[in-house]
Amino acid sequence: MQLVVARIGRAHGIKGEVTVEVRTDEPELRLGPGAVLATEPAATGPLTVEAGRVHSGRLLLRFEGVRDRTAAEALRNTLLIAEVDPDELPEEEDEFYDHQLIDLDVVLADGTGIGRITEISHLPSQDLFIVERPDGSEVMIPFVEEIVTEIDLEEQRAVITPPPGLIDESEAVIASSRDEESGEPSGDATSDEASSGDTDETPKGDA
Repeated sequence: MQLVVARIGRAHGIKGEVTVEVRTDEPELRLGPGAVLATEPAATGPLTVEAGRVHSGRLLLRFEGVRDRTAAEALRNTLLIAEVDPDELPEEEDEFYDHQLIDLDVVLADGTGIGRITEISHLPSQDLFIVERPDGSEVMIPFVEEIVTEIDLEEQRAVITPPPGLIDESEAVIASSRDEESGEPSGDATSDEASSGDTDETPKGDA
């Protein structure tokens, strides 16, 4: 099975290094020295990783035969594709490969269907499920334990307990209205009071 593990970005320096947008949870394994990767477009590859390092929070790679900035810049936007055994599992019990999660049904704890996972977005802070709703719209669900409570590969589903507003924006509005009815000031009300001068408390920053 072929999986996209990275996308090449800009050239870095003059010795053939490139920045890469990592799309795998195991860059040490998929993008380590010696890794041979297919490419899209196919004519650009295959590419063999010669060396890699992290610079300012970004992964830099150098490929065999790519020795200068011009050659590195020619690789920009190329997708790097690794051959992965579909039966291979991550070392950690609570980790999953993207191909295991794609097409899982997303449901609430009571079984209510939300949609289907069509893509995994790997951000620096967290991973996101891109979920396609039955009406064709998309919703992004953070892949964190507090929200995604269960991954059941046998049943091919992901169970979630979303906070108000994550799936249905109207839920956030309702929750806000309830706070106002109960007399509890919302965050915006506190800010308004502080700016109007009706309170003796010193306004604080983002904290």
